[in-house]
Amino acid sequence: MRTLKFLLQKEFRQIFRDPSILRVIFIMPVIQLMILPWAADYEIKNIKLSVVDHDHSEYSRKLINKITASGYFELADYSNSYKQALHKVEHDEADLMLEIPTSFEKDVVKENKAKLFMALNAINGVKANLGGAYLRTIIQDYNQEIRLEWLQMPRMNIEPTIQITSSNWYNPLLNYKYFMVPGILVILLTMIGSNLAAINIVKEKEIGTIEQINVTPVKKYHFLLGKLVPFWILGMVVLTLGLFISWAVYGIIPLGSYLTIYAFAAVYLLTVLGLGLLISTYAGTQQQAMLISFFLMMIFILMGGLYTSIDSMPHWAQIITKFNPVSYFIDVMRMVVLKGSGFWDVRYHFIIMFTFATVFNGWAIWHYRKTS
Repeated sequence: MRTLKFLLQKEFRQIFRDPSILRVIFIMPVIQLMILPWAADYEIKNIKLSVVDHDHSEYSRKLINKITASGYFELADYSNSYKQALHKVEHDEADLMLEIPTSFEKDVVKENKAKLFMALNAINGVKANLGGAYLRTIIQDYNQEIRLEWLQMPRMNIEPTIQITSSNWYNPLLNYKYFMVPGILVILLTMIGSNLAAINIVKEKEIGTIEQINVTPVKKYHFLLGKLVPFWILGMVVLTLGLFISWAVYGIIPLGSYLTIYAFAAVYLLTVLGLGLLISTYAGTQQQAMLISFFLMMIFILMGGLYTSIDSMPHWAQIITKFNPVSYFIDVMRMVVLKGSGFWDVRYHFIIMFTFATVFNGWAIWHYRKTS
């Protein structure tokens, strides 16, 4: 134990002696956690709309006013020709184009139906899909308003009507920050843990101190524990700082227990730090370690369920996510923060994470013993 104590003292001195590491550990997560949730918004606003109105009727004007009053669309162009509107789309001055035919009001009044043409600039697929969905919803609402105007109101309405009321569980106001902030905090912990641990042993190799340590009676698992424990402690400090910012800036207070979050985070940090140490035992330089860590981080983030639902991914991708530690912690954070889940609800996640931590750290110890 005395050997481990001296190793921990050495590691903490190296960490606090390097101001760049302290900036990465403490300042970077604070800035990112205060900026990213405002930018990572699932709502699409200020969609530039080009309208081609061939009808110029009262009904077409009401439709255009309803669309622009929704707050999602910005009328970028109002023209009389399809060619002119297409020119706006081609020059990125419009995202969507709506063409209202000449007989729009006449068809609605006399034939009870009318056709509208909608074209979407699909270079930005997400914006096109959401913008098109918003526009279709607004047109459907407008259609219902017209039907209500024409509907005679006798004492007994013979037309059956269906009313739908909905409630949003766990996030009633659909506040995307409540959904995104816990996931972003997981990503920040992963980046700090895996990157710093990945370059730790490699740094010892590059400066030549690894040979001095190898000729000492220090056991290999003591050496790796000395590398792991300081960053584990700092990771828990960063988690505390992130939870404080979530409360102070975004007003997010977990419905579940903080103890559940910290308990799972403790095991999770062992996993990502073990992965970082494993990378460090294989890499020969800090550059190699950082590139490997960056490659894995991209996979973890994009396939972790932060920005896209895992259930909507192809089946082969869903299988890969089962080996992604990030996906489990994001799921746990959202369950505890929004749903109020406890230890029993996330027991499966605990078992998987313990398995990951054991495999990665055991592999790192075995491989370091083999190559030293």
